[in-house]
Amino acid sequence: MSVATQLDDDQGGIRAGGVAVAKAAHPKMVAGRRDFMTYRELGVTEASEGKIRAQVTSSSQGLSEPTGWHVHLCEGQFVYMLKGWVNLEFEDGTVRLEAGDSIYIPGGTPHNETATSEDFDLVEVSVPADMGTEPCDAPAGLS
Repeated sequence: MSVATQLDDDQGGIRAGGVAVAKAAHPKMVAGRRDFMTYRELGVTEASEGKIRAQVTSSSQGLSEPTGWHVHLCEGQFVYMLKGWVNLEFEDGTVRLEAGDSIYIPGGTPHNETATSEDFDLVEVSVPADMGTEPCDAPAGLS
């Protein structure tokens, strides 16, 4: 078997040296925060021994109502939009992320997802991998 054939047949996983390979043809789906979204684990959690989580989040149904103000219990969360858009409300205003846009949200930062496109795909990275979510009060003057 040639190296090219071997690489094409690779189903992904953790390789020597802790290298994580995730293949679109063999996705590892995991449970997530919202029932109407799907979450594809990219192998980083296992490879980093829980230091980092990277996943692709997809939805084929737009957000029907805001998520409510919340914070994530982590050092930070990075989001890169692949397709569609999402509106995020912060104390100082609303940001719309569209395909190709990204945002870094430090842990403990209050925010509210207020709207999304009907379908979207995004990459989300969090440190550490086990990121908790807790509801919080809206900043003064916001609901």
